[in-house]
Amino acid sequence: MLKVNLFKRIYYAIKTIVLTFGIWTIPFLLGVFIYLFFLRVLIYIGSICDWLFIKDIRSGQIKDTIVIVGNPRSGTTFLHRYLVKLRLGTGTELWQMIFPSAIIQNFLKPIIPYLESVSPTRFHSSDAHKTSLKSIETDDASMLFRFFDGFFIYGFIFAWAIEDLFDWVDPKKRDMSERDYNWFESLWLRVIYNSTQDRNVAKLFSISANLPKFQKRFPEAKILYMVRDPLSVIPSGLSLVTGVLDKSLGFWSLPKEKRTIYIDRLYKALVNLLLRFHDDWVNGKVDKSKVEIVRFDKMMNDFEGLMQGVLKLIEYTPDQEMLDNIKITAEEQRNYSSKHSYDLDKFGLTEDQIKKDCKVIYETFLGENNKND
Repeated sequence: MLKVNLFKRIYYAIKTIVLTFGIWTIPFLLGVFIYLFFLRVLIYIGSICDWLFIKDIRSGQIKDTIVIVGNPRSGTTFLHRYLVKLRLGTGTELWQMIFPSAIIQNFLKPIIPYLESVSPTRFHSSDAHKTSLKSIETDDASMLFRFFDGFFIYGFIFAWAIEDLFDWVDPKKRDMSERDYNWFESLWLRVIYNSTQDRNVAKLFSISANLPKFQKRFPEAKILYMVRDPLSVIPSGLSLVTGVLDKSLGFWSLPKEKRTIYIDRLYKALVNLLLRFHDDWVNGKVDKSKVEIVRFDKMMNDFEGLMQGVLKLIEYTPDQEMLDNIKITAEEQRNYSSKHSYDLDKFGLTEDQIKKDCKVIYETFLGENNKND
């Protein structure tokens, strides 16, 4: 298995950012890595304290978790936050990923609103969805804070490198699933401990590339896999990431050659996530009895029907208040009109290219008569 230690990841991150964006980033990088070092020490101390003083964390076990999986901009954030709003489980807020110790969280919670001004969320465009330190976010981000690793670091940093470093985050070349899944369980136990819920609702786009192993590690987990037309989800995903990079580092002012290499790598990574899940699905490697395929078009046009499938999968009987909420939300979804439009030329893409690269996604998941089986 390919081995890439922490110091190598840090070295390549610094080298890549400086070569891509210029030497003016060096003071910024020094500040970031000093902060990350402090954060790692804090996480280590807090984790020891949690283990010593909280039995539920020391000997707890995650059961019946709900995990929303799918490419960014496929509707995962809406469904994730909605299920948490319905109190079907608790989600992980961004600040809880940054400061995952349950004990430390109790001390920091009162000051979190005051930290928003220095939060990385200020670079996130609200056109995609509103975010903040208190927002329920994708649990993949915790890999960046805990290990300085994962798909986040590839998407925002390593995709800029002189050589293509996708193998560093590819579970077929460098499988860190045991480390990652142990950490997710630890994180979720802490979030549940500091909540009123006994179940977690997570969002993980990365496990699209390794779902069979995730199901083996968490056999009781219920998976909601989000599917959206690649002609919409791919340019929307590219727009989301490049929007953050433009706001923070001036993406669109960089030379076209650099932008083209980066966009090409990110595009391939997004397509790869779709194809990996598809291959596991059609080759019988996924336990389909624990998976509900959630189409974006159905989420917009038949939300009540969609939620019936979700509630059946998680074996939950809704009360009248929940049914009324679902009905109201369904009406809002039907009347919603997106203000977003994406220019494929801006990313050097064509409709034919996306349809060709994602042909099997259309055939398997987006045909009129496709079902979960």
